Amino acid sequence: MKEDDFAAALRQDGFTEFVTVERPAGEALGEHTHPFEARALILAGDITVVAADGARRYGVGEVFHLRADQPHSESYGPAGVKYLVGRK
Repeated sequence: MKEDDFAAALRQDGFTEFVTVERPAGEALGEHTHPFEARALILAGDITVVAADGARRYGVGEVFHLRADQPHSESYGPAGVKYLVGRK
């Protein structure tokens, strides 16, 4: 999916806050939650998200979605990760 198409889809689904996030190679965040729903498009690198339904790696062009207050952890691949995230 292209970045512009993703942003348009986010707006259509009611997302109003857009942030580009970059995380360094090999780093991780332990289990945590966010007070907002998040949908993100991977722009570079990769991220592995671990939630109640298991672990999944997301690479360039893929989208991950987290509900508000959903416990999860994150780890970033050997090139780190950069993603565009919509929050609501």
